[in-house]
Amino acid sequence: MLKIENSTKSTSFAKKISSSLAKGKITVLQINLGRKCNLACTHCHVEASPKRTEELSPEVCEQIITIINRFPQIETVDLTGGAPEMNYGFKPIVEAARKKGKEVIVRSNLTIFFVPSYEDLPEYFAKHHLRVVASLPCYLESNVDKQRGSGVYNDSIQAIQKLNKLGYGKNSNLILDLVYNPSLPTNENFSLTPDQQKLEQDYKAYLAEHFDIQFNHLFTITNIPIGRTKQYLQRREIHDSYLQFLEHNFNAVTLPHLMCRNELSIDYLGNVYDCDFNQMENLPATTAKGEKITVAKLLEMDSIDVIKNIKTANYCYGCTAGSGSSCGGSLI
Repeated sequence: MLKIENSTKSTSFAKKISSSLAKGKITVLQINLGRKCNLACTHCHVEASPKRTEELSPEVCEQIITIINRFPQIETVDLTGGAPEMNYGFKPIVEAARKKGKEVIVRSNLTIFFVPSYEDLPEYFAKHHLRVVASLPCYLESNVDKQRGSGVYNDSIQAIQKLNKLGYGKNSNLILDLVYNPSLPTNENFSLTPDQQKLEQDYKAYLAEHFDIQFNHLFTITNIPIGRTKQYLQRREIHDSYLQFLEHNFNAVTLPHLMCRNELSIDYLGNVYDCDFNQMENLPATTAKGEKITVAKLLEMDSIDVIKNIKTANYCYGCTAGSGSSCGGSLI
């Protein structure tokens, strides 16, 4: 742990890296299907909840499917939300992507399996060989329920057991990954995420012993200071010191491995961003001429490799601190 006592603002991320981040060849589409969710987690950077109604439109859904069909370089279609399963376009995009042989990731909160009309999801996931990346921010009940709501831990355990019965975590075609993110700090005694490999071993041992659960990988993800996390830090007046802490732990070795290098993030309106975090902070991607990029624009230009440089902000320190952080866990 490191307590930051310096009141000086953090250095601009752009100045820290001293040169722009170049975009590579796009192989991943991460699509935020909407803000509807059956949960309202305290750390959610999307600020999703059962009260939100924003979701993909049929028009944008068709444009995204056209992108998937037109560009064979796309290897992975990564579906998020909210609860992606609750938002329009989930199944049409899944089936279009799988028909083209793409890996499809669904970022599930697991508890959706117990919401009326969504009980068939485990079987649907297995039928289409979806890679499930599921939030389980701790292997202990009290920590999970504090972060995600009362009863969420038990529902999550039951959901994982359902997936295990279908072959997830056991069959090589049915991948189940869990996601750890630390509890939000209550003061300036900040810490980085634990060693991913060691924590994965702890998760596997505990969940196997207590619940006979198996899974493939654990991803450790840093709390990025945006959305509800940013609001929480600001209320406690530790937002600036948290950014300084992340900057203090900046690791340049992570830069070539950042998820934004080969990814496009698409929102439910069809706007394009370099990453999900830029999407939530309304920092859209642009062409070399400064034109805002949309899915319709990509189709018009007949290319998904139209971004030269990645847009950055100070919250990028969250992805580059320590071992790094991405939607696929640590970077190094």
